[in-house]
Amino acid sequence: MPSEVILYRYDTSPFSVKIDNILLLKNIPHQAVIVSWMLPRPEITELLGIGYRRIPILAIGNDVYCDTSLIASALERRFPPSQGYGTIFPRGKHGNGADTGLIKAFSKFYADTTLFNLGPSLLPWNKFPPEFVKDRSALRGAPIDVETLLASRGTIQSVVASHVSLIEEQLHDSREWLFDTELPSLADISVHFVCAWILNFPGSSDIVHDTTYPHTLAWIKRMTRFLEQRKATQEAPQRLTGDAAASFIVSSQFEPYSVVGFDTLEATRLTLKAGEMIQVYPDDTGRNYPTVGKLVGINKEEFVLEVQAKQGLLRCHFPRLSFSAKTASDGQSRL
Repeated sequence: MPSEVILYRYDTSPFSVKIDNILLLKNIPHQAVIVSWMLPRPEITELLGIGYRRIPILAIGNDVYCDTSLIASALERRFPPSQGYGTIFPRGKHGNGADTGLIKAFSKFYADTTLFNLGPSLLPWNKFPPEFVKDRSALRGAPIDVETLLASRGTIQSVVASHVSLIEEQLHDSREWLFDTELPSLADISVHFVCAWILNFPGSSDIVHDTTYPHTLAWIKRMTRFLEQRKATQEAPQRLTGDAAASFIVSSQFEPYSVVGFDTLEATRLTLKAGEMIQVYPDDTGRNYPTVGKLVGINKEEFVLEVQAKQGLLRCHFPRLSFSAKTASDGQSRL
């Protein structure tokens, strides 16, 4: 039976690699739809009815999750260790419980944001075709000045080195994993994918030296080896066409609305109502690409919209943090 988990990704997407690695760590079989590295992506906008443009997104049955922070939480909750899956929130090595909230916050607001946001400035923008620069300018919501970015490379590399110094400090006691856990956690995955991505850029490999950052380099190699070992024991995901994936999603079961629930207090604070048409969008990049649907769930972690896809309905989930919502006809956003 095909897996109910479908990942929409493209190979050079660093955040797709993050979710690849979570799926590896948790040992979750899945299928993949390969999309373009820039718009248009009809597999998502036309077939699924989802305006959100960032990659990856992930479907579990009829539920589609957007943003890797929520994808990670959903995979952990819906494929728990109690059912034989791995975990991204392992216990500490000294008998401590999992630092779930702290690791989520660290991954979302440090690794995925502060650290990751340095990476695009180090890309070889002068080597990209004009249509790619135009596409990423639209994602950013402002024109990308290639010459300014190229001139800032030295400054950005220096800032990256300062961040690596913090990682080195965290690892200075020769701990195996960042939060001294029994196995790699979401924190390790979140920092590792950014480091591996940035250090692969032309001219960036000399940011980290063996003599200056020995613990960090050892940790990067250890994490890479751990993931490669996991990959060797798991089947590669089957590839699906956008049409096949969309048909599977709209014909699948969705998680009962009662799981997320409808927090009336939170909805009231945001002046939203159950059943009304709203649009949800990120607060940073991609603000001009909202997803419109009927609000059917809200709690302190996520919004749930009922979205009209080409062949039927699906349920689209967005994080509360770093996303805003407003009624479809309203110009005022709510966090």
